[in-house]
Amino acid sequence: MTIDRLPSQHALLALAAVRDKAMAAETLNALSFSIANDLYPLMPYRQALVFSLKEGGGKPSLLCVSGLARPAEDSPYLVWLRDAASWASGQLTDAPSLWLAREEAELPPDIAEGWSEWWPEGVLCVPMRRKNGELMGMVLFLMEERPGDDVLGLMQGVWQCWAYCWASLARPTRRHFLRSRKRMLAGVALVIALLMLVPVRQSALAPAEIVSRQAQVISAPLDGVIAQMHVRPNEKVPAGAPLFSLDETTLRNRAEVLMQEVVVADAELLSASQRAFDNPQSKSELALLGGRAQQRRAELAAVQAQLQRAHVKAPADGVAVFSDPNDWIGKPVSTGERIMLLADPGDLAMRIELPVADAIALDEGAAVTLFLTAYPLSPLEGEVLETSYQARTTGDGVAAYRLTASIEDAQPHARLGLHGTAKLYGGRVVLGYYLFRRPVAALRAWSGW
Repeated sequence: MTIDRLPSQHALLALAAVRDKAMAAETLNALSFSIANDLYPLMPYRQALVFSLKEGGGKPSLLCVSGLARPAEDSPYLVWLRDAASWASGQLTDAPSLWLAREEAELPPDIAEGWSEWWPEGVLCVPMRRKNGELMGMVLFLMEERPGDDVLGLMQGVWQCWAYCWASLARPTRRHFLRSRKRMLAGVALVIALLMLVPVRQSALAPAEIVSRQAQVISAPLDGVIAQMHVRPNEKVPAGAPLFSLDETTLRNRAEVLMQEVVVADAELLSASQRAFDNPQSKSELALLGGRAQQRRAELAAVQAQLQRAHVKAPADGVAVFSDPNDWIGKPVSTGERIMLLADPGDLAMRIELPVADAIALDEGAAVTLFLTAYPLSPLEGEVLETSYQARTTGDGVAAYRLTASIEDAQPHARLGLHGTAKLYGGRVVLGYYLFRRPVAALRAWSGW
């Protein structure tokens, strides 16, 4: 069942079957076996050879020989065939097929000698090309005479099907791979560059604590030693409730001595007043003794006032904020030394320690979100109220700015003394600046550029 000038219906069905087998091939070796053997019933040939060609030159690689499962690589025929295939690939043009006749071709001596021994009069060369014209392989049909133009025209559909299947199954060449890789890298670089221009909101993280915005400092009213703490840390106290007391032993002793001195001074003044009627000298001492008596009374009044101040009371309602009472009992204090804070629990705020290394430009009223360590799923929202002009060293030895932020719609779990992490939001910047701000700042500090 060969193809005549007007192909029969059976021949057309056979051509369709050849294309179907090629489309069903799952590997390049399976496709080359189909190419070498399936077309023989339609276009008889002595032998079909399938070669793969490397881009940029090189010896063709034999994939399949019709009628053979696997050719022997060390046979003389196959050794000569590599050189013949190289010569034939150099004769290929952009045409769908090329007929090479032994009598008409200009053959090198070694090729001509082998052709006369192993090949028939002509060879039909069919190149396998990609859509961009890149040569992937070729098929050589060894035939006695050239097929007709109508047959070759009908076979062009088969050639194209084979080339399409070959391109789908063949691995891309290195140049193709490098070109695709360059395109991929360029695309990735472009995407990254565009992402670097995406505007994001600048932010910074800093440790924070819930404090009272209105807190009164309770300090020592005079020099002394703390004798007793009447409240516990974080205890709510009403106005007028005792907070702590100083040791009164020294003051009471001083008061008793002054009381005796007042009695003596009064007795001396009375005695001098009685002698003044007949003794002019005693009359002159009345002013001195009177002044001494008033001095003793004034000193006694001052000591009694200090005794009253030794018991410190709460000036208003609030929460007593201080450390362990055992750290204070028996501790000497100076006048004005802070003992505790009396905080208003109804007016809460955030106290934030923003490290200098993480500082960002904050606008007035910048938004703040506080994530408490005890309640991480219930953040608190607020705004920055004030910031310190100068950074100071914290207890951890880190230079930081102190910020105060409000707490809007305080939830029931928000209470004094809770710690957490505050997230401060600045202005909008591009993503590239957000990611590389600190590295660039460190580089400039290191290089001085």
